[in-house]
Amino acid sequence: MRLAFILDPLDSLKACKDSSIAMMRAAQVAGHAVWAIQQPAIHWSALHGVCAEAVHLEMLDDDTEWCVEIDRHIVPLRDFGGVVMRKDPPFDIEYITTTWLLERAEREGARVFNRPQALRDHSEKLSLMEFARFSVPTLVARDAALISTFIDIQHDVILKPLDGMGGSQIFRVRSDDPNRNVIIETLTHEVMHTGTRTIMAQRYIPEIAEGDKRILIVGGEVVPYCLARIPRAGETRGNLAAGGRGVARELSARDREIAEALAPVLAARGLLLVGIDVIGDWLTEINVTSPTCMVEICEQTGFDAAAMFVAALERECPLSV
Repeated sequence: MRLAFILDPLDSLKACKDSSIAMMRAAQVAGHAVWAIQQPAIHWSALHGVCAEAVHLEMLDDDTEWCVEIDRHIVPLRDFGGVVMRKDPPFDIEYITTTWLLERAEREGARVFNRPQALRDHSEKLSLMEFARFSVPTLVARDAALISTFIDIQHDVILKPLDGMGGSQIFRVRSDDPNRNVIIETLTHEVMHTGTRTIMAQRYIPEIAEGDKRILIVGGEVVPYCLARIPRAGETRGNLAAGGRGVARELSARDREIAEALAPVLAARGLLLVGIDVIGDWLTEINVTSPTCMVEICEQTGFDAAAMFVAALERECPLSV
C-alpha cells in the first residue's frame, strides 16, 4: 500500500538516528510505497477535500544520501493506505491546525496514526496526571508561590515547560538555590507577579544518573528493550539532544509493569506509537507526537521496532492497497 509520512524537512533528518527514516525503510522492505509530506503542504478545499503535495521516495541504505525522489503529486490524503503523523513539536497553533485538517481527512476516509484527536488530547507532560500512581510528586501550576512551596516541600525538583522537547529549558532547582526565584520567573514568564505560562515541577529522581529510559509501545504491545539515555558528566538531562549517551537494556519488572498498564489504554485511543519515559521506578512523560530511539535499540539489540510498527500499521489498514 501507499504510506504517507508527515515529517519535518527531509534535509533536517539524520538517517543514523532518526526513527522516521527507520520506519520508512521498514515500510519499503515490507513492500509498501513511501511518500513524504511537509506540514505546510497540507490543505483543504471544498472541491478536493484534504490534500497535500506528496513526494514519492525510494529509500536507500546510505545514511548520507538516504532517499531519492521518484516523483511528486498533490494527493488527497484519503488515497493513501495510511498516513503517519511524525511532525516534531512545537505543539503550537499550526500543529493543532494540522490535527484539525487530519481529523477532517479521517472523515473523508483517511486512516491517520497517531490519531489527530488523540494527539490533541494527550499533552506529553500533562497526560501523566491520568497515571499519577506511577509518578513521583508532581505539580502543574503557573503561580510562583505554589511552585516555590512545592520546592520547599520536596527540596530538590525538576522544573520544565509543558511544550518543550529534547531537554530544552529543563532546570534542576534545590530549596537553597539562590537563583530559584529567577528560574521560576523565567519559566513562567512572570510579569507583575502574575505567571503567564504553566509549567511542571517534579521531585528530582536521583536514578537519572543510571539513565532516562525511553520505552516504546507499538500497537498496544511493549517493545522488550528500552534505551537508557545517560546524562554526560555534570548534566542533569539524559536527552540525546542534550548530549546524553544511549544504552539499550532489557526492561525491568517495574518498567514492564508501567508500560503494560498504559499500553491498552493508549492503544484504544488511536495511539499506535507511544514513547514513555521512566527514570528509576517512576513514569515522567508520555510522548505521542514523534517518539524516537528505534535506531539505537535496533543497532544494540537487533530488535527492529520500526518493522514492528509497520506490522502494526498493516493490521490497522488491512484492506488498503
